[in-house]
Amino acid sequence: MNLGVLATLIFSFQDVPSSAPGTIQNSDTIWLWIALGVGVLALIAAFILARVVLAGDTGSPDMRLISDAIREGAEAFLSRQYRSIGIMAVVLAIVIFLGYYFSPSTRAVAIPTVISFLVGAICSGLAGFTGMYVSIRANIRTAAAARNSLNGALQSALRGGAVTGLVVVALALIGIAVLFLSFGGLNNPQHVVYELVGFGFGASLVALFAQLGGGIYTKAADVGADLVGKVEAGIPEDDPRNPAVIADLVGDNVGDCAGRGADIFESTAAENVGAMILGAALYPVFGIKGILFPLMVHAINLVASIIGVAVVKTTDNEDPMRALNRGFYVTSILALAGFGGIVYKMLDGPGVAPGYLFLCGVIGLVTAFLFVWITQYYTESRYRPVQSIAEASLTGPATNIISGLAVGMETPAMPVVVICAALLLSYYFGVKGLAGVDLPGISNYVKGIYGTAIATMGMLSCAAYILAMDTFGPITDNAGGIIEMSAQPDSVRDRTDKLDSAGNTTKALTKGYAVGSASLAAFLLFSAYLEEIKSIVTARVAAAGPAGYMPHGWSFTNVNLAEIPVFAGAMLGAMLVYLFSSMAIKAVGRTAQMVVKDVRDQFRENPGIMAGTSKPDYARCVSIVTGAALKEMVLPGILAVGLPVAVGLIFRNFSSVYATTVTTAGGLSTVPTINGIPVNLGGATAVAGLLMVGTIAGVLLAMLMNNGGGAWDNAKKWIETGKYGGKKSDAHKAAVVGDTVGDPFKDTAGPSLHVLIKLLATITLVLAPLFL
Repeated sequence: MNLGVLATLIFSFQDVPSSAPGTIQNSDTIWLWIALGVGVLALIAAFILARVVLAGDTGSPDMRLISDAIREGAEAFLSRQYRSIGIMAVVLAIVIFLGYYFSPSTRAVAIPTVISFLVGAICSGLAGFTGMYVSIRANIRTAAAARNSLNGALQSALRGGAVTGLVVVALALIGIAVLFLSFGGLNNPQHVVYELVGFGFGASLVALFAQLGGGIYTKAADVGADLVGKVEAGIPEDDPRNPAVIADLVGDNVGDCAGRGADIFESTAAENVGAMILGAALYPVFGIKGILFPLMVHAINLVASIIGVAVVKTTDNEDPMRALNRGFYVTSILALAGFGGIVYKMLDGPGVAPGYLFLCGVIGLVTAFLFVWITQYYTESRYRPVQSIAEASLTGPATNIISGLAVGMETPAMPVVVICAALLLSYYFGVKGLAGVDLPGISNYVKGIYGTAIATMGMLSCAAYILAMDTFGPITDNAGGIIEMSAQPDSVRDRTDKLDSAGNTTKALTKGYAVGSASLAAFLLFSAYLEEIKSIVTARVAAAGPAGYMPHGWSFTNVNLAEIPVFAGAMLGAMLVYLFSSMAIKAVGRTAQMVVKDVRDQFRENPGIMAGTSKPDYARCVSIVTGAALKEMVLPGILAVGLPVAVGLIFRNFSSVYATTVTTAGGLSTVPTINGIPVNLGGATAVAGLLMVGTIAGVLLAMLMNNGGGAWDNAKKWIETGKYGGKKSDAHKAAVVGDTVGDPFKDTAGPSLHVLIKLLATITLVLAPLFL
């Protein structure tokens, strides 16, 4: 397997001149086969990395005993969780099929849509399971390697994380490419891309429940362990006397590995499909290459990430974060070079200036860097926000919480400016890059929106390496716990502490990256939804023959907030974000109360636990958290799926009474009509309002929760280094309370909102025909 040779092939591929716009020749379809080939090679690379990691030393019997308990708990939870998700996915697949089948206009695509939905759900579940399978085995190898060198432990953890990153992106790439081929995409690409929307919805559904259920589990265990262990009993984190410590370590895997893996898979899948739909709108310009372009971006992503992981190494005296950053810089440079190569090879044609389109990709990559930097500023202890929260802890928990909430409310400001700048600039460069194109139906809006799609793909061009760094976090966290609980020498604990500190940073950075990509992706998917509505209406009017009327230049790009259904839909979208977050946080609180009660009961029932003469019942606590988390994830998930569907169907049937957009100009309707009756756009516009405002509210609240929670966490850790009295001081106890408040923010509700934002977009894409 020589990926370097393959990369050279990608960038130096020369063939006969590109086909004329709107036609398909072998010189264009070769890109699909290259992307598929890279995806398969990436899976092989992931398998090789997994073999290398799993061949490592597994440490002492005491270490293996702890690792086995973590592995068994994580596998038991994931097995039960995926069974629950599978049942819900099958039920929803039946609903989708019936909804499509009994509508004459969508009957023909009912089966392809359901197939793509199920394939997306299966691939998402497989991606999460594969990543966690390796991570819960890499933790013991990382801990064992830390007994010898920091570099060995670092490489073991990052390679374990890279398995997740490569599998997630490769499965998204292969799944979409195979469905595209199977549905006849090489013969009718403009039509087939709409049949792929189910893939993104399936991925979103699994991601929502995986992230939500895993987030409830990990934070309930963490909060329960901290409140009784640190605050009441005064014992250290990862102390083997704490009955909740194994559940806490299990939670790191099911939340940050399986949950985040499904999250990034969903991002990759949904953005791919959205960009392909917008590429179909520019089919007369780029032909099939514009549709295949997103697949090639992720092929480059995989090659660059493999090389980036391979160059990471460190010494015992170096900060591990510096080594991880070097890998990120290498990955980014290679991804940028590759991105430029395929832009010039695939997005060229008469009237096209590919240099401007390449700048759109550069904007996306710069946006990713800025989000990472902003997240660092608000969550690292060397900067003002975290230090201000730590200082506020001197006067108690109340002032700590006030300060932390204020920091959280401040955090969306800079990211929103970055998002706005990225959208405006990429739209502008998209218009400039296609300014020479003068074809019917290709408006400046379409050109600009494709520029934002290219920027989104640019931001995702390092996704595999970013996910590897994210999974690195729970692996090193588990390794530190294993070292602590097995009473290894202080020198070994010092090495795992360095890795754990770097892992805390990478997890925070990944959350920032995820919400940034969700922001750009949400606009991309919103645009894809508008384009799909236009396509459906155009097809229905054309099918009506002489009875149908389509106004010249009509497009579904104006959503009028003056219409009551649109305003109501927008309000419901914002409400959904807050109600969903409330339900997620309450779920953590209720489950944490059960953990606290169990830990207190075990301390009371067995005094030998605190004396160190007997062991707590770890399995009892794991079982409690598992059952509660799976139960609590159902209702918020149903709400997220059900509300947009209800809005679309209700307003489709009742919105005509409130419509204000049906006017005449020169005696002709300004909206499409069939038999003189305007096409009912009420349901579609109400859903557009829900999607647009729900996205805005979700992005802002996710930033508040992610960064605010991270700041609370690192304020506590900064005090633990000796500031303001250090551990067991009054300031530390106040900081632990603040961190407890921030835990469900940053690891349950905040990350789940990333998924909710994209779920709203993908479900509206799939069910768009039912809203008309």
